Amino acid sequence: MITVEKTIEVNRTTIRLLPDGYMIDRDLWNKDIANTLAERENIQLTQEHWEVINYLRDYYERFLISPNIKVLVKHMKTILGEDKVDKKHLYTIFPNGPAYQGCKIAGLPKPKACVDG
Repeated sequence: MITVEKTIEVNRTTIRLLPDGYMIDRDLWNKDIANTLAERENIQLTQEHWEVINYLRDYYERFLISPNIKVLVKHMKTILGEDKVDKKHLYTIFPNGPAYQGCKIAGLPKPKACVDG
């Protein structure tokens, strides 16, 4: 049985969350829900956040698992450039952990062996 922390309402849709704030039903996720989840994390989503979120969702769709921080950093370097992205930089936009917090906002499960959250 899943213990539900609470529910949030987004555009008249009830979203059930696990105790750690991750969505239970990932199929309900959309950009409005992402913005609401980000607000709960005190994050105002920018284009850079969306680059990470979109990658996280694409990765999950392909492999049915959330990427860990190492995989995330490696990919973002290929997208945004070696000199522009490193682990420290991703922590500036997702202060509680790029994989941990990014997956939460992306409506995905917490990454396995998540060390950044």
